[in-house]
Amino acid sequence: MTQTTEAAVQAPPREKQPGRVHRAWFVAAVTFVTIIGAAAFRSLPGLLIDPLHEDFGWSRGTIGAAVSVNLALYGLTAPFAAALMDRFGIRRVVAVALTVIAVGSGLTVWMTAAWQLMLCWGLLVGLGSGSMALAFAATVTNRWFTERRGLVTGILTAASASGQLIFLPVLSWMVEKHDWRPAAVTVALAALTVAPFVWLLLRDHPADVGLKPYGATEFVPKPEPVQGAARRAVTVLFKAARTGPFWLLAGTFAICGASTNGLVQTHFVPAAHDHGMPVTAAASLLAVIGVFDVVGTVASGWFTDRFEPRRLLAVYYALRGISLLFLPMLLAPSVHPPMLFFIVFYGLDWVATVPPTVALCREHYGEDSAIVFGWVLASHQVGAALIAFLGGVARDVFGTYDMIWYASGALCAAAALMALVIRRRPREVSMAVVA
Repeated sequence: MTQTTEAAVQAPPREKQPGRVHRAWFVAAVTFVTIIGAAAFRSLPGLLIDPLHEDFGWSRGTIGAAVSVNLALYGLTAPFAAALMDRFGIRRVVAVALTVIAVGSGLTVWMTAAWQLMLCWGLLVGLGSGSMALAFAATVTNRWFTERRGLVTGILTAASASGQLIFLPVLSWMVEKHDWRPAAVTVALAALTVAPFVWLLLRDHPADVGLKPYGATEFVPKPEPVQGAARRAVTVLFKAARTGPFWLLAGTFAICGASTNGLVQTHFVPAAHDHGMPVTAAASLLAVIGVFDVVGTVASGWFTDRFEPRRLLAVYYALRGISLLFLPMLLAPSVHPPMLFFIVFYGLDWVATVPPTVALCREHYGEDSAIVFGWVLASHQVGAALIAFLGGVARDVFGTYDMIWYASGALCAAAALMALVIRRRPREVSMAVVA
C-alpha cells in the first residue's frame, strides 16, 4: 500500500452533519436493489420444469438435477465469494457475478441437450448466484453497520423475496404465453442492468469515504486486502468445524434450504399444476409468499436485535413444519381461503431464519462470521439441491409430491430441536473473539 493510500485509509473520519442520512444506508439500498435484480434468475427454475419436459422430453428428475447443481453451487461458492470480497472488494466480485449470471441464462436459449442445461443453468448461473448469495449481505452488514445489524440483515434478506415478487408473475406470464426462452432472456437482461449500478454506486468499506460504520464510536481503518482467499475460506471452515455450534447451524440451515428453495420454490408450481391449478395462478401464489416474506424477514431482523436467536430459530422451524404437513390437503384447481392462509403463514416464515442464523455466526465466530455463514449457507443449498432432485424423482416414481411435503415437515421439526441445542456463548468471550 502506498503512503498516500495508507494516509487516506487511516485518516480521521468526517463528522456526519446533523440531519444527514449515514452513507451506510445508501450502501444498504444499493445492495438491496442489486439482490432484487439478481433474484430474477431465482424465480425461473420452478417455471421451467414442465416446459422443458414438454419441449425436450427430459424427465423431471433430469431437470431437477440441473436445478440441484445450481442450488448446490449457489451455496458452495458463497464462502469463497466472501473471502474474494475481502481480497478484491465487494463491487468487483458482485459485478463479475452478475455478468456470469447473464451469460449463463442467455446461453440457455440455444441449448438442445440436457448437459447444456447442466452447464448453463447449473454451472454458470450457480457460480454467479453463489457470489450474490447471502454472504454478500452479511459482508455489507458487518462492514458498514455496528448498530441495527439484525434489522439490516432482515431487510437485505427480504430483497430476494422482493425480486421474486417482481419477477415471478412476469416470468410465468412469459412462459405460458410466449415460451420459456423470452423468460430466460429477461433474466439475463435483469442481471446486466444491475451490474453498472453496483460498479458506480457501491463502496467496499466506510473508510473509503472517510466515515465510521453506522453506530460505531471509533473510526475503523480499512483492512489490508487478504491474500489467499481460497485458503482462508478453507482454513476458516476447518477451524469452525471443530466447534459444535457450526454443525448445528449447518444442519438446521440445510433443512431450511430443503424446505424452501429446494422444495417450495422449485416444485410448488408444478405440484399445484398437477392438481389443475393454472401456472400463472400458482406462480402468483409463490409471488405472494414473497410479499409476506419481506414482512416476516424484516420483523425477524427486528426480533433478532431483541430476543435470543436460537429460540427464534426453534419457533420458526416448528411453525414451518406444521404448515408443510397441511399443504397436500390444500392443493386444488382453484385458489381458496385455506390456501391463502397457508401462503400468508408460510410466507412470513420463508427466510425469517436468516437474521438469527447470521447473529449466531457473528456471536460464535467474530471476524470470520461472514465466511462461516458462507459455509452454513453452503449447507443450506446442499439441502435445497437434494430436495430439488429427490422431489423430481418422487414425482416421476409416485406421480405425486405428497411424500416430499410430509418428509420436509418432519425435517423442520428436527431442525427446531437442533436449534434449541445450540449453546449460548458467554458475552465476555464472544466480545473477546470479535476484538
